[in-house]
Amino acid sequence: MTDITIDTIATGLAFPECPRWRAGRLWFSDIYRGVVLRLDPATGDLERIVEVPGQPAGLGFLPDGDLIVASVEERKIYRLGSDGTLRLHADLHGIATWHLNDMTVDGTGRAYVGNYGDASAPPEPPLPADLAMVEPDGTAHVVATEMWFANGMVTTPDGSTLIVAETRATPARLSAFTIEQDGSLVNRRVLIEFDDPRIMPDGIALDAAGSVWVASPFSEEVIRVSADGEMLDRLPVPHPYAVALGGDDGRDLFVCTADTWVPEDAIRIGGGAIRRIHVAVPGVGF
Repeated sequence: MTDITIDTIATGLAFPECPRWRAGRLWFSDIYRGVVLRLDPATGDLERIVEVPGQPAGLGFLPDGDLIVASVEERKIYRLGSDGTLRLHADLHGIATWHLNDMTVDGTGRAYVGNYGDASAPPEPPLPADLAMVEPDGTAHVVATEMWFANGMVTTPDGSTLIVAETRATPARLSAFTIEQDGSLVNRRVLIEFDDPRIMPDGIALDAAGSVWVASPFSEEVIRVSADGEMLDRLPVPHPYAVALGGDDGRDLFVCTADTWVPEDAIRIGGGAIRRIHVAVPGVGF
């Protein structure tokens, strides 16, 4: 894929992240402004869904349709009920050693949630962290250790595999796990390692061919990686932090971009945007 068209469909955001496509709308967190938003791509209309204490990050939907959202600073998962009330779903203080990050929810309602590990930022070396799995009833377990800034995550539609971006591994990588019947993770393996130090994988999205789209903010591109770990496409996009596949035919790649990840600057500049690229293979999964 060489010739691409990038449409900008929403602007004026601070730091959009963790997009999810559901029922004809794009849901995402504007993290530094503390709010979950819903975008109608056809009109550009933005709807404010809920304010989240401690800043929202990873989003997902339970089988009954309720939204769950990770609170970055509180290290808690909140659940938004159909009555519009935000309630505590899980407290991850016993697992997460620092701020919560992205999350994915499978078809049974199990949520896999990453955390930063510590407060360091590159070029400081990070500390490894545990990956949490939250049961539908809010019970939490450690399902993987030694994760290097677990970031974007997807589960395959059959529920057999979890793929995780480890942003600050050396080298940065996508890792895959086999999901057991009880939601535990086994058979950890590397899907791809990125030798280019500019590639620090952030949000990811899965397509129907089993390939993974990867947002790479510092090399300013989105990268498509095949199921066997080959880089298939590299498309230039300004500072992309997360991606989701959706749209009427599932072939719209929505990209969350921002001028900077520094909170005070992102809020002041308001340069965050949602961009759209039409791609060949539609999205799948949760």
